Amino acid sequence: MKKIALILLITLPASLIAQEKWSLRRCVEYAMQNNISVQQADVQARIAALQVKQAQLNQYPNLNFNTNLSLQFGRSIDPTSNQFTTSKFFSQNYGINGGIQILNWGKLKNTVSFSRFNAQAALEDMKKAANDIALNVANFYLQVLLSNEQIQVSEIQINQTQAQYDFTKKKVDAGALPELNLAEIESQLATDSSNLITAKAAYTQNILSLKGLLNIDAALPFDIETPPVESIPLETFGALQPDVVYQLAMMNQPEQKAFALRIQGAETNIKINKSSMYPSLSGFYGLGSAYNNQAIRVIGSQMINVPIGNVNVGGTNYDVYPNSPYVVNTYGKAPYFNQLNNNFNQNIGLTLSIPIFQNGNARMNYERSKLDLSNMQLQKLQADQTLKTNIYTAYANAVSSFEKYMVGTKQVEAAQKTYDFAQKRYEVGLLTTFELLTDQNNLLLAKLQQMTSHYDYIFKMKVLEYYKGEGLKL
Repeated sequence: MKKIALILLITLPASLIAQEKWSLRRCVEYAMQNNISVQQADVQARIAALQVKQAQLNQYPNLNFNTNLSLQFGRSIDPTSNQFTTSKFFSQNYGINGGIQILNWGKLKNTVSFSRFNAQAALEDMKKAANDIALNVANFYLQVLLSNEQIQVSEIQINQTQAQYDFTKKKVDAGALPELNLAEIESQLATDSSNLITAKAAYTQNILSLKGLLNIDAALPFDIETPPVESIPLETFGALQPDVVYQLAMMNQPEQKAFALRIQGAETNIKINKSSMYPSLSGFYGLGSAYNNQAIRVIGSQMINVPIGNVNVGGTNYDVYPNSPYVVNTYGKAPYFNQLNNNFNQNIGLTLSIPIFQNGNARMNYERSKLDLSNMQLQKLQADQTLKTNIYTAYANAVSSFEKYMVGTKQVEAAQKTYDFAQKRYEVGLLTTFELLTDQNNLLLAKLQQMTSHYDYIFKMKVLEYYKGEGLKL
């Protein structure tokens, strides 16, 4: 039972994808969450957010603990007594040190603002990546629908040619038509079959491209809904006038927002580099202690009264003692924790740093940051001009596609009438096979061109919706 459950868990996602048909909305929403480019942009936004957090933490005091072990020999300084010694000894030092910025002319505060502007810009970059993917998904979704309709038209074409073949074969067998007519239709049937194969290959390729954008395994089954093309919501040309779209794009497009944020960041960076040219004041503090395995301490004492000489009185020697005895100490190794307690030390102070000559680095960084701001402003100006050009171009393309679609619709109607008349004339022997096939191919080309223009028109309108920055109407 456990094995069966495991197999079901593994195969369930694939079976769900195989059973369900994906709508355009679902494809877009799924791609905006799972596409690799969007995920990469999300990672960059997360990194930028961490940089903001780091800049904020840099405003607080720092504290570090350190310890070291050493074996010293030869002439060296005893860290516990600070005296020269030639004895070999083992020592260990402990230290806790820290510092805090007191005066830096707003450098740390401005660094936080600079990082925050960059983080907000990174979020806009992620939105732009998601919007770009949404537009690409819509494009390939429409291409899949177009390829599917081309397959259906090609199949209808084959059925028509096959019916003509059957009709002509009867005529040829009856001797009413030459065999050349049958051969021409056989050639047309082969061409129609080739067109069907090409349409199916295009469909498969577009499906694979769509799955790639969705970050779905190419080996998994996948199918999309095939809604009537007329049901795809489109705004009117009146609502998509290029000047209106441009004004909305300037307010809503993530790329324009990102440029504006980075300009603010560049302005803040000028203040950061300027503060590096001024004196700074910081405080420091520390605690420490040390241990030496050769250190000794008094472990006991005794009173000693040693003679300081003797005198001879009447031929007899007598020892002479001082007025009071003196103390003689007994020494032993100092314990580890006793040494740490006795050698405990503290320090606190201020550090004033005044830049005098730094090979011009501070000044050059300051001047460079001002040029970076000018460059960023020019980049935004260029991006705004490019955006405006793209919007007006997209509008012109949309109008052109719409006109082609309308003309194509009329061409299909005319080609259909021509083919219907040709079919009737062919059946009564008033039209050659070559002329019939010519009219049939003209109808096929008109239908394919009309479908291509229709989907191209829809996509061009979606491009204008994209530039508005209000999301695609799905």
